[in-house]
Amino acid sequence: MAEMARTNLDLAPASSAPRAYASVHPAWVRLMRYCAELGHGEIEKLKIQDGLPMTAEVTTRKIKFSP
Repeated sequence: MAEMARTNLDLAPASSAPRAYASVHPAWVRLMRYCAELGHGEIEKLKIQDGLPMTAEVTTRKIKFSP
């Protein structure tokens, strides 16, 4: 499987990160990390409650066999 691009979501703890990054709710950070790990795919249904992601009910992962 192709190597995925690394994200900067886990490079610095929130305490030493810029102020804008530190204000991102942990639920959004988890969703962004999930999307980065997924690489290619779909989230068919995403539940949001009080402005925060709660669950991704159905996900589909695509695997590319061509370069």
